[in-house]
Amino acid sequence: MWWRDAVIYQIYIRSFADSDGDGIGDLEGIRSRLPYLRDLRVDAIWITPFYPSPMADGGYDVADYRDVHPLFGSLDEFDALLRDAHAAGIRVIVDLVPNHTSDRHAWFTEALAAPRGSAARDRYIFRDGRGDMGVEPPNDWGSTFGGPAWTRTADGQWYLHLFAPGQPDLNWVNTEVREEFESILRFWFDRGVDGFRIDVAHGLIKDPALPDLGEEKEAILEPTRRVDHPHWDRDEIHDVYRAWRKVSDSYDGDRVFVGEAWVASPERLVRYLRPGELHTAFNFDFLKAEWGCQTMRDVIQRCLDAVGSVGAPATWVLSNHDVVRHVTRYGGGEVGSRRARATALLMLALPGSAYVYQGDELGLWEVEDLPEDVLADPVWERSGHTDRGRDGCRVPLPWSGDTPTFGFGPDGSLPWLPPPAQWRGLSVEAQHGDPASALELYRSALRIRREHPALGAGALRWLSAPDDVLMFERDPGFACAVNFADRPAHIRPPGTLLLSSSPLPEGLLPVASAAWFATGRSRSAPEAASIPS
Repeated sequence: MWWRDAVIYQIYIRSFADSDGDGIGDLEGIRSRLPYLRDLRVDAIWITPFYPSPMADGGYDVADYRDVHPLFGSLDEFDALLRDAHAAGIRVIVDLVPNHTSDRHAWFTEALAAPRGSAARDRYIFRDGRGDMGVEPPNDWGSTFGGPAWTRTADGQWYLHLFAPGQPDLNWVNTEVREEFESILRFWFDRGVDGFRIDVAHGLIKDPALPDLGEEKEAILEPTRRVDHPHWDRDEIHDVYRAWRKVSDSYDGDRVFVGEAWVASPERLVRYLRPGELHTAFNFDFLKAEWGCQTMRDVIQRCLDAVGSVGAPATWVLSNHDVVRHVTRYGGGEVGSRRARATALLMLALPGSAYVYQGDELGLWEVEDLPEDVLADPVWERSGHTDRGRDGCRVPLPWSGDTPTFGFGPDGSLPWLPPPAQWRGLSVEAQHGDPASALELYRSALRIRREHPALGAGALRWLSAPDDVLMFERDPGFACAVNFADRPAHIRPPGTLLLSSSPLPEGLLPVASAAWFATGRSRSAPEAASIPS
């Protein structure tokens, strides 16, 4: 099963590559960069939503789940991309947004025109308001993007939207909703996609009583510790995924689901990974972990113990389109860059699969000074301009050249968000062939990971190491060491150096550095990568 140890590259489609000069990335842009992804040696790509949408939330407000937005191309262009990706040995995972539709979806348009209590309204969550004449929302739930989670319609009823008003929540108790999404799965599986990333996988089912929370705000990236939460991680949700698994299992080729489930603990997360449910789910505890030896070790071990209890693989991730890039989270500047390089080697050496967000391999940081007039994330408006939102991690990739467009699109076209001038030295062109660059570090790491028999699925054993150094071994013949200390660490190299995130003086592991070692030669072990000096 390829997905148990795959490296999947996340493509935020608006910001990957623009083929037609409109400043927005598209399917043909992805297709044109498949040689880059092949040479990077990723096993699969995950593409964020490309469906028809009014773009109230960057495409996560879907108006039609069976087509392509003209901004991004056409169904024919999707089919061509899928065909070429498969020819290059790259599988394709697409995004599915089941918690809500767009308010422009045909179903919601029908619901607004239908009377209270109608079958059309039952596909969503409509309720009468509270107070005199129902002028107050049905309960105190807040939107994750700021403001209330309810909007009143022309006839006085209210509809639920845990995100933006343009994203009305579906009613997953409704049989028609469940049947529709199983049909959507089949539509894309029939076209040949290899799997789905499930948006807000923990949020589909709501308590039918819609009780008050008594909290000021609900944030998707700050999961509740309550097991009985009225709209996150409810037990009834697993019936949905058991039905979906039957759909995926009816197709050849190891089709895969990966869940975006922000839940309270690894023990809650693996409930989604029990036999007959989802195949994989992101380990966000690893993403959220602060830089530190014991912190990282505890998070890794707890995750491995949890997924091992249900026979599922771990799924590691450091950044994505919803969170601050990890170079910045780890301190920014030279400190953040060194830590990000080291943690990349740590992640890629762990058992299971790993996701690389576009630009991670270039060492990109969060762009925190975007002009206010270009901010597009609905969080910016919904928060009353107090939260700049997620645009800083979505700035288009720098591919080549010295001008501010950096080869993102045809000459003269301006990207939808402006990249910083400092990214000139981080473009793919600038880093290509430079053994000290982040790009070449990732290329070497992914080559070794693909070739070394110890890497990917399997187990690990922790090794004795100096204080604030994390060291583990994997069979056959591999070890990884990471220095979290504020000084170089004297280590006894457990074998021959394969790769390091920074130069290694004899017997020393530098500050914020990681190294891979071959601990026993086998015929299938890879040759060492060139190490920057």
